[in-house]
Amino acid sequence: MQSLYDESAPKKAANLSINSDLLKKSRELNINLSATLEQALREQLVLSEADHWRMQNQRAIQVYNEVVEEHGCFGDEFREF
Repeated sequence: MQSLYDESAPKKAANLSINSDLLKKSRELNINLSATLEQALREQLVLSEADHWRMQNQRAIQVYNEVVEEHGCFGDEFREF
């Protein structure tokens, strides 16, 4: 499967604003902020891309579902379960 972004791209510094108490407690627990942010952004990117795909293919999905409802799934006659 194709990656959603270039995982080998170099790291780049970024300035962020974060709740001071959240930052303090995260540091107390030695949470890696960069790794945690990257993981959260990766998960959000996957969700956003999936939503975008669904929106782009909404009509095709609707038509397919209508065909299946009317005619059943391809290969139903061969199913043994």
